[in-house]
Amino acid sequence: MKVLVTGGSGFIGRAVLEELLLRGHDVISIDLIEPSITVPFVVGDVRDLETLRKAAEGVDAIVHLAAIVSAVEAMEKPLDTFKTNVEGTLNVAEVARRENAKVVYASSVAVYGEPKELPVSEDHPAHPTNVYGSTKLAGESLLLGYSGSYGLSVASLRFFNVYGPHMKPGPYAGVIYKFLERIREGKPLRIEGDGKQTRDFVYVGDVARAVVLALERDAAGVYNVGTGREISILELASMLFDLTGRDTGLEFAPPRPGDIRRSRADITKMRELGWEPAFTLEEGLRRTVEWFGL
Repeated sequence: MKVLVTGGSGFIGRAVLEELLLRGHDVISIDLIEPSITVPFVVGDVRDLETLRKAAEGVDAIVHLAAIVSAVEAMEKPLDTFKTNVEGTLNVAEVARRENAKVVYASSVAVYGEPKELPVSEDHPAHPTNVYGSTKLAGESLLLGYSGSYGLSVASLRFFNVYGPHMKPGPYAGVIYKFLERIREGKPLRIEGDGKQTRDFVYVGDVARAVVLALERDAAGVYNVGTGREISILELASMLFDLTGRDTGLEFAPPRPGDIRRSRADITKMRELGWEPAFTLEEGLRRTVEWFGL
Protein backbone atom coordinates (compact mmCIF):
# COMPACT_ATOMS: atom_id res chain seq x y z
CA MET A 1 0.00 0.00 0.00
CA LYS A 2 0.92 3.63 -0.36
CA VAL A 3 0.59 5.07 3.15
CA LEU A 4 0.66 8.65 4.39
CA VAL A 5 1.80 8.99 8.00
CA THR A 6 0.91 12.22 9.77
CA GLY A 7 3.30 13.01 12.59
CA GLY A 8 5.97 10.74 11.15
CA SER A 9 8.72 12.71 12.91
CA GLY A 10 7.34 11.93 16.36
CA PHE A 11 8.29 9.22 18.82
CA ILE A 12 5.64 6.74 17.69
CA GLY A 13 5.84 8.02 14.12
CA ARG A 14 9.46 6.94 13.78
CA ALA A 15 8.62 3.39 14.86
CA VAL A 16 5.59 3.24 12.55
CA LEU A 17 7.65 4.42 9.55
CA GLU A 18 10.24 1.73 10.29
CA GLU A 19 7.56 -0.97 10.56
CA LEU A 20 5.81 0.11 7.35
CA LEU A 21 9.09 0.06 5.43
CA LEU A 22 9.97 -3.33 6.92
CA ARG A 23 6.64 -4.66 5.66
CA GLY A 24 7.29 -3.37 2.14
CA HIS A 25 4.85 -0.46 1.97
CA ASP A 26 5.41 2.82 0.11
CA VAL A 27 5.49 5.55 2.71
CA ILE A 28 5.20 9.33 2.76
CA SER A 29 5.38 11.43 5.92
CA ILE A 30 3.91 14.83 6.71
CA ASP A 31 5.08 16.76 9.74
CA LEU A 32 6.50 20.09 10.82
CA ILE A 33 10.07 18.75 10.89
CA GLU A 34 11.85 16.14 8.78
CA PRO A 35 11.73 12.59 10.15
CA SER A 36 14.90 10.76 11.15
CA ILE A 37 13.84 7.87 8.88
CA THR A 38 14.56 8.47 5.17
CA VAL A 39 11.18 8.56 3.41
CA PRO A 40 9.46 11.00 1.05
CA PHE A 41 8.53 13.95 3.24
CA VAL A 42 6.16 16.92 3.09
CA VAL A 43 6.59 19.85 5.45
CA GLY A 44 3.09 20.55 6.66
CA ASP A 45 0.56 20.84 9.44
CA VAL A 46 -2.57 18.70 9.65
CA ARG A 47 -4.47 21.90 10.34
CA ASP A 48 -3.67 22.98 6.75
CA LEU A 49 -6.21 21.13 4.62
CA GLU A 50 -4.71 22.03 1.24
CA THR A 51 -1.18 20.87 2.13
CA LEU A 52 -2.60 17.68 3.61
CA ARG A 53 -4.69 17.08 0.49
CA LYS A 54 -1.66 17.38 -1.78
CA ALA A 55 0.42 15.06 0.41
CA ALA A 56 -2.35 12.44 0.34
CA GLU A 57 -2.83 12.28 -3.43
CA GLY A 58 -2.98 8.66 -4.53
CA VAL A 59 -2.56 7.08 -1.10
CA ASP A 60 -4.35 3.90 -0.07
CA ALA A 61 -4.24 4.64 3.65
CA ILE A 62 -3.51 7.31 6.24
CA VAL A 63 -1.98 6.60 9.63
CA HIS A 64 -2.96 9.63 11.67
CA LEU A 65 -0.50 10.18 14.52
CA ALA A 66 -0.04 13.97 14.45
CA ALA A 67 -1.34 15.49 17.68
CA ILE A 68 -0.57 17.31 20.86
CA VAL A 69 0.00 14.20 22.95
CA SER A 70 0.82 15.48 26.42
CA ALA A 71 -2.05 15.78 28.88
CA VAL A 72 -0.13 18.57 30.64
CA GLU A 73 0.46 20.50 27.42
CA ALA A 74 -3.19 20.04 26.46
CA MET A 75 -4.31 21.45 29.80
CA GLU A 76 -2.01 24.46 29.34
CA LYS A 77 -2.98 25.00 25.67
CA PRO A 78 -6.59 23.86 25.24
CA LEU A 79 -7.32 25.96 22.14
CA ASP A 80 -4.19 24.80 20.32
CA THR A 81 -4.96 21.24 21.33
CA PHE A 82 -8.48 21.48 19.92
CA LYS A 83 -7.22 22.89 16.63
CA THR A 84 -4.54 20.23 16.24
CA ASN A 85 -6.28 17.17 17.64
CA VAL A 86 -9.86 17.82 16.51
CA GLU A 87 -9.71 20.10 13.48
CA GLY A 88 -6.61 18.26 12.27
CA THR A 89 -8.45 14.94 12.51
CA LEU A 90 -11.42 16.41 10.63
CA ASN A 91 -9.02 17.38 7.84
CA VAL A 92 -7.61 13.86 7.77
CA ALA A 93 -11.12 12.43 7.55
CA GLU A 94 -12.01 14.75 4.68
CA VAL A 95 -8.83 13.96 2.75
CA ALA A 96 -9.31 10.21 3.33
CA ARG A 97 -12.89 10.50 2.03
CA ARG A 98 -11.69 12.18 -1.16
CA GLU A 99 -8.97 9.57 -1.72
CA ASN A 100 -11.10 6.62 -0.57
CA ALA A 101 -8.26 5.79 1.82
CA LYS A 102 -8.34 3.72 4.99
CA VAL A 103 -7.56 5.49 8.26
CA VAL A 104 -5.75 4.15 11.32
CA TYR A 105 -6.17 6.75 14.05
CA ALA A 106 -3.99 7.07 17.13
CA SER A 107 -6.44 7.46 19.98
CA SER A 108 -5.71 7.09 23.68
CA VAL A 109 -6.55 5.37 26.93
CA ALA A 110 -7.37 8.90 28.12
CA VAL A 111 -10.80 8.64 26.48
CA TYR A 112 -11.92 6.29 29.28
CA GLY A 113 -11.18 8.56 32.21
CA GLU A 114 -11.21 6.85 35.60
CA PRO A 115 -11.99 3.16 34.95
CA LYS A 116 -15.06 1.71 36.62
CA GLU A 117 -13.61 -1.79 36.22
CA LEU A 118 -10.33 -3.43 35.23
CA PRO A 119 -9.13 -4.49 32.78
CA VAL A 120 -10.63 -1.76 30.63
CA SER A 121 -12.36 -3.13 27.53
CA GLU A 122 -13.37 -1.15 24.47
CA ASP A 123 -16.98 -1.31 25.68
CA HIS A 124 -16.11 0.67 28.81
CA PRO A 125 -17.89 4.06 28.88
CA ALA A 126 -15.82 6.92 27.52
CA HIS A 127 -15.66 9.64 30.16
CA PRO A 128 -12.42 11.62 29.75
CA THR A 129 -11.23 13.62 32.74
CA ASN A 130 -8.83 15.93 30.92
CA VAL A 131 -8.66 18.08 27.78
CA TYR A 132 -6.37 15.68 25.96
CA GLY A 133 -8.74 12.74 26.39
CA SER A 134 -11.68 14.86 25.29
CA THR A 135 -9.97 15.84 22.04
CA LYS A 136 -9.00 12.26 21.29
CA LEU A 137 -12.58 11.13 21.84
CA ALA A 138 -13.81 13.94 19.58
CA GLY A 139 -11.43 12.71 16.88
CA GLU A 140 -12.82 9.19 17.20
CA SER A 141 -16.34 10.54 16.94
CA LEU A 142 -15.58 12.52 13.79
CA LEU A 143 -14.06 9.51 12.09
CA LEU A 144 -17.00 7.36 13.16
CA GLY A 145 -19.34 9.91 11.63
CA TYR A 146 -17.40 9.83 8.36
CA SER A 147 -17.53 6.05 8.42
CA GLY A 148 -21.31 6.11 8.78
CA SER A 149 -21.90 8.91 6.26
CA TYR A 150 -19.34 8.04 3.58
CA GLY A 151 -18.27 4.46 4.26
CA LEU A 152 -14.79 5.51 5.40
CA SER A 153 -12.77 2.55 6.71
CA VAL A 154 -11.52 3.52 10.17
CA ALA A 155 -9.68 1.76 12.99
CA SER A 156 -9.14 3.78 16.17
CA LEU A 157 -6.33 2.37 18.31
CA ARG A 158 -6.47 3.44 21.94
CA PHE A 159 -2.82 3.48 22.98
CA PHE A 160 -2.06 3.01 26.66
CA ASN A 161 1.24 4.41 28.02
CA VAL A 162 3.77 4.13 25.20
CA TYR A 163 7.51 4.15 25.96
CA GLY A 164 10.79 3.09 24.41
CA PRO A 165 13.90 4.36 22.61
CA HIS A 166 13.69 7.75 20.89
CA MET A 167 11.21 9.18 23.38
CA LYS A 168 11.08 12.94 23.16
CA PRO A 169 12.68 15.18 25.83
CA GLY A 170 11.34 18.50 27.05
CA PRO A 171 8.83 19.84 29.57
CA TYR A 172 6.08 17.49 28.35
CA ALA A 173 8.12 14.30 28.30
CA GLY A 174 6.58 11.09 29.64
CA VAL A 175 7.25 9.72 33.10
CA ILE A 176 9.85 7.13 32.01
CA TYR A 177 11.92 9.72 30.16
CA LYS A 178 11.67 12.12 33.11
CA PHE A 179 12.72 9.40 35.55
CA LEU A 180 15.74 8.43 33.44
CA GLU A 181 16.73 12.07 33.09
CA ARG A 182 16.60 12.55 36.87
CA ILE A 183 18.64 9.38 37.43
CA ARG A 184 21.28 10.60 34.99
CA GLU A 185 21.43 13.93 36.85
CA GLY A 186 21.64 12.17 40.23
CA LYS A 187 18.39 13.75 41.38
CA PRO A 188 15.47 12.12 43.22
CA LEU A 189 12.58 10.97 41.03
CA ARG A 190 9.65 13.35 41.28
CA ILE A 191 6.36 11.51 41.78
CA GLU A 192 3.04 13.33 41.48
CA GLY A 193 0.71 11.86 44.09
CA ASP A 194 1.54 8.88 46.28
CA GLY A 195 3.03 6.75 43.49
CA LYS A 196 0.50 3.97 43.97
CA GLN A 197 -1.35 4.94 40.81
CA THR A 198 -0.91 2.29 38.10
CA ARG A 199 -0.34 2.39 34.37
CA ASP A 200 -0.16 -0.12 31.53
CA PHE A 201 3.15 0.61 29.77
CA VAL A 202 3.45 -0.70 26.20
CA TYR A 203 6.67 -0.77 24.16
CA VAL A 204 6.77 1.47 21.09
CA GLY A 205 7.78 -1.35 18.76
CA ASP A 206 4.70 -3.31 19.78
CA VAL A 207 2.55 -0.25 19.15
CA ALA A 208 4.00 0.15 15.66
CA ARG A 209 3.24 -3.49 14.86
CA ALA A 210 -0.34 -2.99 16.06
CA VAL A 211 -0.76 0.01 13.77
CA VAL A 212 0.52 -1.79 10.67
CA LEU A 213 -1.43 -4.96 11.46
CA ALA A 214 -4.65 -2.95 11.79
CA LEU A 215 -3.90 -1.41 8.40
CA GLU A 216 -3.08 -4.68 6.65
CA ARG A 217 -6.03 -6.59 8.07
CA ASP A 218 -8.63 -3.91 7.31
CA ALA A 219 -9.45 -3.59 10.99
CA ALA A 220 -12.50 -1.48 11.76
CA GLY A 221 -13.75 -0.08 15.04
CA VAL A 222 -11.94 0.55 18.31
CA TYR A 223 -8.99 -1.43 19.71
CA ASN A 224 -6.99 -1.18 22.92
CA VAL A 225 -3.21 -1.34 22.51
CA GLY A 226 -1.57 -2.16 25.84
CA THR A 227 -0.14 -5.21 27.59
CA GLY A 228 -2.83 -6.20 30.06
CA ARG A 229 -0.40 -5.59 32.91
CA GLU A 230 -0.54 -2.70 35.37
CA ILE A 231 2.38 -1.44 37.41
CA SER A 232 2.52 1.31 40.00
CA ILE A 233 4.73 4.34 39.55
CA LEU A 234 6.59 3.31 42.70
CA GLU A 235 7.29 -0.11 41.17
CA LEU A 236 8.42 1.57 37.95
CA ALA A 237 10.87 3.72 39.88
CA SER A 238 12.26 0.65 41.64
CA MET A 239 12.71 -1.19 38.32
CA LEU A 240 14.61 1.75 36.85
CA PHE A 241 16.85 1.96 39.91
CA ASP A 242 17.64 -1.74 39.51
CA LEU A 243 18.27 -1.52 35.76
CA THR A 244 20.55 1.52 36.02
CA GLY A 245 22.24 0.46 39.24
CA ARG A 246 21.55 3.93 40.63
CA ASP A 247 19.09 4.74 43.40
CA THR A 248 18.71 8.50 43.49
CA GLY A 249 15.73 8.50 45.85
CA LEU A 250 12.19 9.83 45.56
CA GLU A 251 10.40 13.09 46.14
CA PHE A 252 6.65 13.61 46.11
CA ALA A 253 4.49 16.39 44.71
CA PRO A 254 0.71 16.99 44.64
CA PRO A 255 -1.22 14.77 42.21
CA ARG A 256 -1.81 16.12 38.71
CA PRO A 257 -5.35 17.36 37.99
CA GLY A 258 -7.38 14.86 35.96
CA ASP A 259 -4.96 11.99 36.63
CA ILE A 260 -6.53 8.55 36.88
CA ARG A 261 -5.81 6.11 39.68
CA ARG A 262 -5.49 2.78 37.87
CA SER A 263 -5.14 1.57 34.31
CA ARG A 264 -4.91 -1.84 32.67
CA ALA A 265 -5.94 -2.76 29.14
CA ASP A 266 -8.13 -5.60 27.99
CA ILE A 267 -6.37 -6.50 24.72
CA THR A 268 -8.66 -9.35 23.66
CA LYS A 269 -9.70 -7.60 20.43
CA MET A 270 -6.12 -6.97 19.30
CA ARG A 271 -5.25 -10.58 20.10
CA GLU A 272 -8.17 -11.70 17.93
CA LEU A 273 -6.66 -9.59 15.15
CA GLY A 274 -3.42 -11.58 15.54
CA TRP A 275 -1.40 -9.16 17.66
CA GLU A 276 0.40 -9.90 20.90
CA PRO A 277 2.89 -7.66 22.74
CA ALA A 278 6.35 -9.08 22.12
CA PHE A 279 8.16 -7.13 24.83
CA THR A 280 7.83 -7.56 28.56
CA LEU A 281 8.12 -4.38 30.58
CA GLU A 282 11.48 -5.56 31.91
CA GLU A 283 12.92 -6.10 28.42
CA GLY A 284 11.43 -2.89 27.06
CA LEU A 285 12.83 -0.85 29.94
CA ARG A 286 16.23 -2.50 29.55
CA ARG A 287 16.35 -1.46 25.88
CA THR A 288 15.17 2.03 26.79
CA VAL A 289 17.80 2.41 29.49
CA GLU A 290 20.52 1.29 27.05
CA TRP A 291 19.33 3.80 24.44
CA PHE A 292 19.36 6.50 27.11
CA GLY A 293 23.00 5.67 27.82
CA LEU A 294 22.63 4.59 31.44
